[in-house]
Amino acid sequence: MGKAYLKRQNKTTANISFPKVHLKNTFIINNFLLIINIYLLYLHHNFKLMSKKNDAILKVLHVASWIAFIGLCIEAGALIINFLFSLFKPIASQDIHNGLDLSEMYANQFPQFVGLMGFVVALAVLKAYLFYLVVKIFQKLNLVKPFDIEIAKLIEKISYEVVSIAIVSVIAHQYTKQLIHRGYEVSHVEKYWNDAAAFLMMAAILFVISQVFKKGIELQNENDLTV
Repeated sequence: MGKAYLKRQNKTTANISFPKVHLKNTFIINNFLLIINIYLLYLHHNFKLMSKKNDAILKVLHVASWIAFIGLCIEAGALIINFLFSLFKPIASQDIHNGLDLSEMYANQFPQFVGLMGFVVALAVLKAYLFYLVVKIFQKLNLVKPFDIEIAKLIEKISYEVVSIAIVSVIAHQYTKQLIHRGYEVSHVEKYWNDAAAFLMMAAILFVISQVFKKGIELQNENDLTV
């Protein structure tokens, strides 16, 4: 009886799969981690004084985060508009965004089409909001007192946002996998959520960083009181 139960448990576990970690991450992850890493290195080497060279680097990164945010907003907007348009004009499902063709699913399984596009649109919006938070970090950045409570809260909020992206990506991957098993050719949609594991790893790192910032704030406040 016990062996049969274990076998059933193993089979159930084997049916659940998660997306593999790709060595080549998306532009979003690389760009975001670059911003965080350079920002932390900057704080380490320039805790009190700010050189002109490093100030220029931060300005470039600020501009880069704005460009990424605007680009993601445009992508999210295009996906939402094209998706809504396809609900009334089926021909639009042949090229929803960057050659994404879901016309066959639209014609045969309309509810599945809506569900799949729901995941695509949700992830696009979440990623755009992620970089909105990054832009806010640069706007509130104060190198005279870098350990600021608002910065710490923003980093912690970003970590939760990244976790949300990862969870939605995993669910979307499982949903797509079920559709593929049913005979639908939708593997090309996987590009929208094939980095769930990388996002989870990034969320863990950011959460640790936010806790370090909170500790730094405590030490900074204690130092201000002693002075």
